[in-house]
Amino acid sequence: MKELTGISAQCRHDGTDRVQEPAADRARGGLWRHGWQRYVSSVIVLCAWQAASWGGIIPPRILSSPLQILQTGWGLVVDGTLPANLEISLLRASAGLGLAVVVGVVLALVAGLSRVGENIVDAPLQVVRTLPALALVPLFILWFGIGEWPKILLVALGAMFPVYLNLHKGIRAVDPKLMEMASILGLSRWATIRFVVIPGAMPDFLIGLRFAVGISWLMLVVAEQVNAESGIGHMMMDAQDFLRTDIILVGLVIYGVLGLVSDQVVRFLETRLLSWRPASERNA
Repeated sequence: MKELTGISAQCRHDGTDRVQEPAADRARGGLWRHGWQRYVSSVIVLCAWQAASWGGIIPPRILSSPLQILQTGWGLVVDGTLPANLEISLLRASAGLGLAVVVGVVLALVAGLSRVGENIVDAPLQVVRTLPALALVPLFILWFGIGEWPKILLVALGAMFPVYLNLHKGIRAVDPKLMEMASILGLSRWATIRFVVIPGAMPDFLIGLRFAVGISWLMLVVAEQVNAESGIGHMMMDAQDFLRTDIILVGLVIYGVLGLVSDQVVRFLETRLLSWRPASERNA
């Protein structure tokens, strides 16, 4: 009788005469459904790619195999080529992104907090935003020379607009009732911006930051493939001259990994800075 009681206590029915799975099995199933399953297609593609390379369907001159890319990447690490160029690219992207965030935040505050500021700032920025980046490269070289400044400024120019646009939208979308309450409580202009406007616009700012991080790597590719003597883009351009598709693909993989890692960093910041929001909104 005790054994039957114990078994019945472990087996719970959901009203349809089906025994619910134990918590451990449900956790493993959830891990498969929401964790590893997303990588299955990528693994299949890599395996098919490698098999096609071994079978001669894909010539190495057209597209190197995944194993060849790994071997080439490791060789570039060992001889110091990849670490040296990677360090320079990281410095350029970090400097450009930092400058973009500072300028974008300042301009968004000016345009978002004042109608006059919006009339002064928004129209010129919308004009510049439509200009193609490649068209600005010769002008930046004439203005700032052939050193690091043109590359950093190109990255900053491209990454600034997502920060500005999203933060401006977030400032404009702050609940008017909160602004009215801040006025009733007698908060100063600075206190209202600090405790009401900035927290209310923070979700939109972080969305803009995620876009800015991705665009900064795209702009870095453009900057480093035009008049550069170092960096991942320069390494890829040298490989093009010698028909080294494996080195080109190593550079593309590095750009992709850097973009993924930087995006995850911003998502981690979201969980920290937006901890006051309901869990359902943070996980949306």
